[in-house]
Amino acid sequence: MLHDILLLILGIVIGGIIGFFLARFFMKKYLKKNPPINEEMIKTLMSQMGRTPNKKQINQMMKAMEKYQ
Repeated sequence: MLHDILLLILGIVIGGIIGFFLARFFMKKYLKKNPPINEEMIKTLMSQMGRTPNKKQINQMMKAMEKYQ
């Protein structure tokens, strides 16, 4: 009885750990393929704020975004 309960708990813990790492791997892969923000989005955002961005400003924003990913 106690042996069965321990095996069940061990299975749940191991499954949770494996599930966490699999989800992490697939999310990293997805975000690398489909980044949440790109240069076109930055241009649009800055234009909506009334600024005309140049290439240097866009590159600075992209580097700042990559630093936090």
